[in-house]
Amino acid sequence: MRRAVRVSAMAAVTGLVLAACAQGTGGGGGDAAEDETTYDSAATLSGSLDVMGFGTDDEVATARVQHAEEALGDVEVSLTQGDLDIQQFLSAVAAGDPPELIYATRDQIGTFASRGAIIPLTRCVDGEGIRTEDFRDFALDQVTFDGEVYGIPEFSTIAVTMANADLLAAAGLSVADVDGSSWEAVSAANRAMHQADGGSPSVIGYDSKMPEFFPLWAHANGADLLSADGRTAQLDDPKVVEALEWAVSVYDDQGGFAGVKALKDSADFFGSGNQFAAGTLGAMPMEQWYINVLNDVSPDAPMAFDTLKDRQGQPFAFAGGSAWAIPAGTDNPAAACRWARAMTEVDAWTAAAEARKSVRDAEGKPFTGLLTGNEAADEAVRELVQPSGNESWDSAVAAMYEANENAVSLPANPADAEFKTAWEDAVNRVLNGRAEPQASLEQAQEEAQAALDKAWADWDQKD
Repeated sequence: MRRAVRVSAMAAVTGLVLAACAQGTGGGGGDAAEDETTYDSAATLSGSLDVMGFGTDDEVATARVQHAEEALGDVEVSLTQGDLDIQQFLSAVAAGDPPELIYATRDQIGTFASRGAIIPLTRCVDGEGIRTEDFRDFALDQVTFDGEVYGIPEFSTIAVTMANADLLAAAGLSVADVDGSSWEAVSAANRAMHQADGGSPSVIGYDSKMPEFFPLWAHANGADLLSADGRTAQLDDPKVVEALEWAVSVYDDQGGFAGVKALKDSADFFGSGNQFAAGTLGAMPMEQWYINVLNDVSPDAPMAFDTLKDRQGQPFAFAGGSAWAIPAGTDNPAAACRWARAMTEVDAWTAAAEARKSVRDAEGKPFTGLLTGNEAADEAVRELVQPSGNESWDSAVAAMYEANENAVSLPANPADAEFKTAWEDAVNRVLNGRAEPQASLEQAQEEAQAALDKAWADWDQKD
């Protein structure tokens, strides 16, 4: 349902933004010359700043907002909390009344940029002195569309290997057997740890986290779903097909995806009865934020952590994250740019890390760091991370930071929702037994390439 709503909203971008441009919101075609704002890091700012998609729901956000508000001086800031409502945002652009700033996922930036819903930030970056050289390459690539930066990246999510040490030991295994470096070893470990009761899984040996982690397994096999320039789908690449075949075989070896999913859905994922604490999951790749969840609710769970490895044995992670973007036609782009700079600079992240560490210290829990999308900030924050004395949780932090140093991402493209829907649908057809991997990915290749060709043609005509 969430995917369907997102696709519907993104499909509406073209019409909404064309209407917006007719009403003078600008930005239709991404021409930087249309932005005549003076950006100056020393300028005194005024007016208001409406931010959509961001709120102060924890100490990290609160500390950074306080830092940004100090940088903005007399600017009146209003936050619309909760995830960005794409339809609401696009409707605001179409009505000629967009917010000053949006907080979006980085994979949305290419489509927003190609439709003229947000403006290029070259002049903003130069005027405010935003140090783009400090950002991780994978984060900056995700917000760079057709050679121009359209978003200021922040936060990153990367996956590491998480496993139940007791289940591994009982099967005579270690975390190295499930780190992904050998798919044959993972499959063997999956079968060794899997348990069934009356034909239904009672212990999931290994969860390859399909369909959402499909790009990760393709990359581990030496292929990417999209070309580096964001123009060519590669869903029918033999290595991509092989990755899908293997990732689905992990479920087939446990009686099929439906049974595994049913057990997963019944788990107390965010509570003390989570799969690792309950001993109903052997291992899986999972985003680093889950380390804190597990440490909070089940600190005594028998955990083992490591980086994910590709088939050559090299550590890697597939990264996602968020970004700040300035809508076309907004009333106060100078304040929006100042906010984006202040929220993503090293001092803001250090203040946030100190606030988080203070809370964790008071609770008697370890501070596990933050991944910011900014290399300089990551290094400053990591200096605040201290060994907990627990080998398991300390190894989790070490794996997280190593993965972050070796992360990759898909490039920006103008049809991100349609492209993602194509490969997700392909994976789901196979998981549900409605298609074979080769045929399903060939269908997805046609669908994805058609969407990319149309979106890029529309963009190229604007030049």
